[in-house]
Amino acid sequence: MSMKKILLSLVILFNLTQFAAAQDTLKNQRFNLHFQQTIITQYKPGFSAPYTGNNSLLTGEETQTSLTTTLFGGARLWKGMEAYFNPEMSGGAGLSKTLGIAGFPNGETFRVGGAEPKIYIARLYFTQNFEWGNDKEYINDDVNQLAGWKSKRYLKVTVGKFGMADFFDGNEFSHDARSQFMNWSLMDNAAWDYPANTRGYVLGGIAELGQPTWALRFGFTMTTTTANGAIWDQRVSRANTQTLEYEKRYALGGQKGTLRLLAFRNNGKMGVYRDAINQSPTAPDVDATQAYGRHKYGFGISADQYLTNDFGVFAKASYNDGKTETWAFTEIDRSLSLGAVLKGTSWKRKDDELGLAFVGNGISKDHKDYLAAGGYGFIIGDGRLNYSPELVAEVYYKLNAYQHKLWLSPDYQFIANPAYNKDRGPVNVFSLRAHVEF
Repeated sequence: MSMKKILLSLVILFNLTQFAAAQDTLKNQRFNLHFQQTIITQYKPGFSAPYTGNNSLLTGEETQTSLTTTLFGGARLWKGMEAYFNPEMSGGAGLSKTLGIAGFPNGETFRVGGAEPKIYIARLYFTQNFEWGNDKEYINDDVNQLAGWKSKRYLKVTVGKFGMADFFDGNEFSHDARSQFMNWSLMDNAAWDYPANTRGYVLGGIAELGQPTWALRFGFTMTTTTANGAIWDQRVSRANTQTLEYEKRYALGGQKGTLRLLAFRNNGKMGVYRDAINQSPTAPDVDATQAYGRHKYGFGISADQYLTNDFGVFAKASYNDGKTETWAFTEIDRSLSLGAVLKGTSWKRKDDELGLAFVGNGISKDHKDYLAAGGYGFIIGDGRLNYSPELVAEVYYKLNAYQHKLWLSPDYQFIANPAYNKDRGPVNVFSLRAHVEF
């Protein structure tokens, strides 16, 4: 397709989204249409390391680019019932094939399955909302959100294909790699091995009970047949996940804040790190110990708080038992992060923002011993291990380049002890993100 045809298609799509957003102002919107495209280019200089394994970050200088493009469609079918459909295209690559760092620096690359762009269905789900009470608020048109009046007291049931992060573990300042911090361990509670296929989506159902100042949600989803896999395990009674979250909204000094408490339990045909070491002390393979009846459980806490209208802070802490192999997200068993975001009002760029965050990631003793014995996960493994917590610092500046439609974000990340290995690094990653939305 020629560049002229691509530009014409984008103009037509933009006009359609503007029409959909403008319909029935302050009424219940019947349908909407949104679009996003995110391109992230990352560069790392070379760094020193005395040894390199199969899953190590490459020591040489490297540049890689990822791309995701998503169309978001929503429709109101009948009272309380909404349907959402998101076709998506992704392509490109992460640094070193997205290996060698547990808190990987590009949060978009887990959606990328290969260098050549591929189109797939990211989301297709239905939501039925049951409401009561007269305390209502108007919800604005947004991605996967139809504009309309909504009661603050409701029971909402969602079924289909979606991303768990669409509903769980939100954070005002640290949740979306397309517009905020890019590092994996800043997108969500990093020790939450949240259920997903290779591209980050899952099949299942969610029930949410909402009240004016709090919400309680529960999710039951499927899981894949292999770690970081794409095929869903049909033995749902033995391979499934449960996620529970309580969200409390409040005001502190007149500024809004939110506290979220998360708990999860994953069940499936998983391998056990200690069993792998016992079977083969010098070359353990956790996949060789897989069996049904295995579990991984964990907890997370996330808080965000505005201190002024233009400045906010956040903190997260999470833990999982670390006995069974990482299955869906990344190889982090303990994580602590904190950071702050400042809007550009004081330098007359009110729509820009500056973000700074720090992360410390760790793993369980069993996981540590497995990697030290030469074991490999699906993200990390240097063949040996001189253990130390993985430490990440990230700073970004988000520039409103054109009418809230085009955003440019230079970003820098400093990563010490990549993949928990004191013998490797540190690593410097420089990024430029271009994000289009309308």
